Amino acid sequence: MEYIFLLFAFICGLSVKFLGIPPLVGYLAAGFILHFAGFESNDSLQQIANLGITIMLFTIGLKLNMKDLAKREVWFGSIVHTSAWCAISFLALMGFAAIGLNSLEDVSLNTFALIVFALSFSSTVCVMKVLEENGESKTRHGKIAMGILVMQDIFAVIFLVVATGNIPEIWAIGLLLLLPALPLISRIINSSGHGELLPLTGFIFALGGYQLFELVGIKGDLGALVMGLLLASHVKATEMAKSLLSFKDMFLIGFFLSIGLTALPDWQMLGTALALALLLPIKYLLFFGLLTALRLRARTSFLTGLVMSNYSEFGLIVAALAVTLGMLSQDWLVVIAISVSLSFVFTSIAYSRAHVLYTHYKDFLKRWEKNNRLVEDQYPKMDSAKFLVVGMGRVGMGAFTSLNQLCDGDVWGMDADRQKAIRLNKQGHNIITGDGEDADLWDNLNLSNVKLVMLALPAIDDSINISQQLKSAGYTGKIAAIARYEDEIAILRENGVDKVFNFFKEAGLGFAEDSLAFVEDREMFVKTS
Repeated sequence: MEYIFLLFAFICGLSVKFLGIPPLVGYLAAGFILHFAGFESNDSLQQIANLGITIMLFTIGLKLNMKDLAKREVWFGSIVHTSAWCAISFLALMGFAAIGLNSLEDVSLNTFALIVFALSFSSTVCVMKVLEENGESKTRHGKIAMGILVMQDIFAVIFLVVATGNIPEIWAIGLLLLLPALPLISRIINSSGHGELLPLTGFIFALGGYQLFELVGIKGDLGALVMGLLLASHVKATEMAKSLLSFKDMFLIGFFLSIGLTALPDWQMLGTALALALLLPIKYLLFFGLLTALRLRARTSFLTGLVMSNYSEFGLIVAALAVTLGMLSQDWLVVIAISVSLSFVFTSIAYSRAHVLYTHYKDFLKRWEKNNRLVEDQYPKMDSAKFLVVGMGRVGMGAFTSLNQLCDGDVWGMDADRQKAIRLNKQGHNIITGDGEDADLWDNLNLSNVKLVMLALPAIDDSINISQQLKSAGYTGKIAAIARYEDEIAILRENGVDKVFNFFKEAGLGFAEDSLAFVEDREMFVKTS
């Protein structure tokens, strides 16, 4: 990546971060500024962008459970939403043309159909980035969003195959040999250890899946996703996904820059793009209405709809193919690129206040809930708990285990990852599934006997939000949280947290105390023997 590209991405990303907007919006702005200054995208930048998307799809696969895709709210919801969106937005574009939007007056019905189909997808890049930044990729709404994204990606791949006429080669059947090869692949991953070889192993399998699918005439991005799905059940899948996180984020900067560097728009293109962006509320309302009709909770439907209310990079791929085949003009590729960028801005800003918005409007939104909800959308029950640990990661699990030894069974844990909660329950632990930022959860959870809630979460924004939710629900006990940096301690205390533990300092103190106790016990043993 040229230095000037990286410099502008840094400046714009840092600038919007000061305004409370996610840096990815700044990267998009950097691309448009660079294009206005006369810079153009090049092969190196495009390769970096493609690599970022490939690694991202691979990590999505690592985090997915095939059972999630088989759920009706995912596969049926995806099909119905795409169909309803295409029909409604098609009529909306015809309405824009009827009221005199110049750029749409002479557009054919086939072109309208292509445009609305290209805009039917939600952005895998944007959604994953927002969910990961908020620590919500394993939540109920996070998993539904990822499942729908995968289904939409499949729709896009089917379109690309049909439109180009590139039917997979007969050798594609050989991809089934990946299944019997899984034990060997598993041994390779186990041998990679926990250091720098682990992310390199991830790169090899992600790019290997891409190349294998390309060789047999199937889009390579789908190969990266499938390879991730095949490895999702491996014990090191989560660790591998985390090891690839920084690489993925760096490469995706190239993707955001490449969108802005697509072309320089004129005022008419900007007006058309803005008109397309005005259709985003339709996408949200369809998601919310459809998911609540499928018996999901209002909060789950609200958050899923909000994070999915954007246009996709796959829309750009579909539009680029249509331009190549002479089905769309080059101007429409620019218009769709701007619409995608505007939708990213909308999602980033709107979702940053998602939990506050839900809390404010929850009474209205809950009117649309079905009385008979799905099992996964029912509230958990917690009995005889005096201590509750929120977040069952390494820190939370360590705190849970230590408290259990001291308090003899009065300790409960909570995690947003249902599969993890089920696994820990099978091991004999008292664990409930719940999203700590869910205001409805605290309203429906019995906290009357709870003396202490420990927030073992990496992001202080999550801890602050949960502490406020607890106070609103009438909780009168104590709240403890962890901080990774010294400046976070005062912020947490100012926002209702009673006790803050510096993660690294406390870990070092515990290490020293245990080591000292070990030495003293050993010396005592020597003296008495």
